[in-house]
Amino acid sequence: MAQAKYKRVLLKLSGEAFKGDRADTDIDAATVTDVAHRIKQAFAMGVQISVVVGAGNIWRGSSAEAAGFDRVTADYAGMLATMINALALQDTLERLGGLETRVMSALNIQQVAEPFIRRRAIGHMEKGRVVILASGTGNPYMTTDTAAALRSIELGAEVLLMTKNHVDGVYDSDPRKNPGAKRFEHLDYLQALNLKLHVMDTTALSLCMDNTLPIIVFDLNAERSIERVISGEKIGTLIDGEEGK
Repeated sequence: MAQAKYKRVLLKLSGEAFKGDRADTDIDAATVTDVAHRIKQAFAMGVQISVVVGAGNIWRGSSAEAAGFDRVTADYAGMLATMINALALQDTLERLGGLETRVMSALNIQQVAEPFIRRRAIGHMEKGRVVILASGTGNPYMTTDTAAALRSIELGAEVLLMTKNHVDGVYDSDPRKNPGAKRFEHLDYLQALNLKLHVMDTTALSLCMDNTLPIIVFDLNAERSIERVISGEKIGTLIDGEEGK
C-alpha cells in the first residue's frame, strides 16, 4: 500500500457523486458504494478523513430561487438535502465493515446527527472515525464549497480534496464541450480567481488563499483516485500559493 503524504484531509463530494451517470435517480446505491470503497482505501492508509457533502443531486438553492422560491428558504432546503446524502454515505461506509463514522450537522437535527463542534470532530478523527459534515455552514447564501474550505481550516486539514465527476482537473474551458480545452497542472490562488475558472465559488477560494490551504482538484472516478492523491501522486490540478510551479 502506498505511503500517505498527508495525515489529515478533507474531502469535498458534490451531490453528483451520489448519482453517478444515472439520470433516473437522485442517489444510486452502486455509485455510493464505489465512493465508499474509495474512502475506505484511503482510510486504510492511516489518514484522518472528514467529508463535506453537497446536495446538487437533490436540490439546488440557486435553481430554486430562479424558479421563484425565497433564496433563504431555498438554501435551508438545500442544507437539509445534504443530510440525505450524508446518511446514505454513512450507512454505506459502515456496511462495508471496519469503519466507524459520525455525521455532524451545522443545523440541529439531533435525531440523526451530532451538532458540529470543532473539538468533538477532531476527537472523532483522532479515534479513527470518518466524520461526515452536513448542512453546509448552516447559513444561507453560503455554498458547500465554502463549507468545505471553512471546515478544512477549522479542523486543521493539510489539504482540501475537491472531487469532480469525469473531469481530471481544472481546465481553461469546459472539456466536455471543448475537446481542445487545456488542463492546468498547477495554479496559484490569484490565477484561479482572476481567470474565473469556476473551481469553486470565490468566497471559498479566497478563504483558502487567506489561510494558505492547498486544494487538489481531481476526477473522483479515476482508478484509486483518492488513494493516489493522498499518497502524493501528481494527478489533477494543484492550487496553492506558490507561483511558477
